[in-house]
Amino acid sequence: MAAAILRGGYTWLLRLLLPVLLLRLLWRGRRQPAYRRRLGERLGFAPRLEPRARRLWVHAVSVGEVIAAVPLIRAWQARFPEDAVLVTTTTPTGMEEVRRRLGGAVDHRYLPLDLPGAVRRFLGRCPADRLLVMETELWPNLYRACRRRGVPVMLVNARLSARSCRGYARLRPLLRATLADAALIAARGPEDAGRFRALGAPPGRVGVAGNIKYDLTLSAAVRQAARDLRRALGPRPVWIAASTHEGEEERVLEAHARLRRRRPDALLILVPRHPERFDAVARLCQGAGWSMMRRSAGGLPGAEAAVWLGDTMGELATLCGAADGAFLGGSLVPVGGHNPLEPAAHGVPVITGPHVFNFEAVYADLEAAGGVRRVADATELAGALVALLGDAAARSALAAGATRVLEGNRGVVARLVARAAAL
Repeated sequence: MAAAILRGGYTWLLRLLLPVLLLRLLWRGRRQPAYRRRLGERLGFAPRLEPRARRLWVHAVSVGEVIAAVPLIRAWQARFPEDAVLVTTTTPTGMEEVRRRLGGAVDHRYLPLDLPGAVRRFLGRCPADRLLVMETELWPNLYRACRRRGVPVMLVNARLSARSCRGYARLRPLLRATLADAALIAARGPEDAGRFRALGAPPGRVGVAGNIKYDLTLSAAVRQAARDLRRALGPRPVWIAASTHEGEEERVLEAHARLRRRRPDALLILVPRHPERFDAVARLCQGAGWSMMRRSAGGLPGAEAAVWLGDTMGELATLCGAADGAFLGGSLVPVGGHNPLEPAAHGVPVITGPHVFNFEAVYADLEAAGGVRRVADATELAGALVALLGDAAARSALAAGATRVLEGNRGVVARLVARAAAL
């Protein structure tokens, strides 16, 4: 009864907020026009997909989830080459990542808002045999509609931090019912699995499959592009601050200023997490007096450039591989950190701030293996950079620790494909 009341209240709240949600998409479209396009899909009016004997549906909310899903999708296509694959995202940047990495091998649609009518329309127009949801996207009306239509839902790489679990606990009856509508919850680790059970997920449907992000494989083309770019940047020390957030760039630039007192030729590759912030970060750099070049301008930064702003899409893996050290953003501010495994796969030593609750298990593994350096603030970040950029042996030791963690945790994709196929 409590779950039904909460579901009804949740649905009516969404209905009341619908004009605000649509206006927000239009507002965001001022800077990213893609947000204004295909608005009908947000209400379930998706272009119909041609009927197929079998179709896998994968939902990946944005860029990071798409990157994590790609090996799983490719493995599924290799095992079931006759199956169609539909990928839904929430953001246009996620959509662009789908097109960049998978091209015409999959169909793309935007996930509808979690309104019963929108969800029903979408399922009628885009039929699928099973839904794999990357990480933690819990949509009560979507899950209930899928269960009623006989479409099993599997949470893949399911993660739930202690902080998120405390927040969800306030709506435990609704979350318990939503999790009961899922056929399988494949958690990243035992801590995540325990939190899902604590929220009321049926224990028999919760298992630990491991972290899919450990199965990251860099293509030969990306590795070569990174080597070529590093060579082109010359002998100067280069570090990257990847996926930074508002309030973090100032601290990164402070650390860079401290570093350049010791290494005046050091180059910072600064890559904000969200494309809509590229211009604001450029103004921040210019206002602070930094000699800056934008990646989108083409060419390479000259000796006079102290900051190279990574304001393009789809190049983060290459830019990470061209650096001598990588700081992962979202960690000097309480965002929860970002995936450190891409630079680690290049053999680039990783530095992080203290706030890594979104990837706590990964960072714990890396720390145990001596594969990451954690800093508390801009001063410690500068100190770590000075130490690492001046010591090739220390960089190699840090990278070797991360490599051991990567190699010791592979095989997750194969396990996930087997479990999804059995649904």
